[in-house]
Amino acid sequence: MPAFELADRLVIGVASSALFDLRESDAVFREQGEEAYRAHQEENVDNTLRPGVAFAFIRRLLSLNDLSDPGDPLVEVIILSRNDPDTGLRVMRSIQTHELPISRAIFRQGRSPYPFMTALNMSLFLSADGRDVREAVAAGLPAGHVLGSAYADDPTDRDLRIAFDFDGVLAGDAAERVYQSGGLEEFRAHEARNAATPHDPGPLRDFLAGVNRIQLREEERRKSDPGYQIRVHVSIVTARNAPAHERAVRSLKEWGVRVNDAFFLGGIDKGAVMKVLNPHIFFDDQVTHLESTSRTTPSVHIPFGEINETPP
Repeated sequence: MPAFELADRLVIGVASSALFDLRESDAVFREQGEEAYRAHQEENVDNTLRPGVAFAFIRRLLSLNDLSDPGDPLVEVIILSRNDPDTGLRVMRSIQTHELPISRAIFRQGRSPYPFMTALNMSLFLSADGRDVREAVAAGLPAGHVLGSAYADDPTDRDLRIAFDFDGVLAGDAAERVYQSGGLEEFRAHEARNAATPHDPGPLRDFLAGVNRIQLREEERRKSDPGYQIRVHVSIVTARNAPAHERAVRSLKEWGVRVNDAFFLGGIDKGAVMKVLNPHIFFDDQVTHLESTSRTTPSVHIPFGEINETPP
């Protein structure tokens, strides 16, 4: 079999805990131990798992492979799991039942799989295991802790809407450090003084770049097929406002990435905006913001930077 190259694809790692609702199984593990958990998974191997927080996002991301040749997909999703292969059977059968085109998986009995992210060219790893995510981010890897409940997916809606916070997610946290040490006015003054100087990229800049490559493929499709409807829409939703907005916009341009929409909210509750924007996933580095958004929106905590150095 010829080697399957990952270099030019958007590769996402997802734990079974992010893809499916494993609350029942996790309760068995916590309350009764590993052997009872193994027996529970074996007894329920044909009982299909319900969608979890990241399910709609992953399903829609994979649907974009219709923009490429069947043997050369744009998107590759790989399961990274702490399950052993036996207990992982239920996950793989559920994937098949839900008709998700996921065929690759790594099962590591009780051990974190995130060290394999670099070998697999992953620009994002999603998990409901907060410890795994923090360890991955501490190692300089792009990982996120999923929060909230599954998205009430509408199968008639083919769009994929992705929303990002800016500082500590797409950008580094240097500006956040200024805010923490000097307050809001110093932050605004600092960003205005440095408006022409791009920020250092943050943990999810490369993931956005991968999404942009798919958006370019969509634009190519629309040129050849004027009836094609663009599906991928990317937004930044940030607490910045003028004059701090300019440096964010300039940074995106300097990095060679782009977004479709920008919301510079200046402290307005992000949760209220999310109800209208209705993204399939939202990434933010601050748990305080996600407490609001996760009530209605599949949300992901990126535990990056100074603000996350002490676990919340």
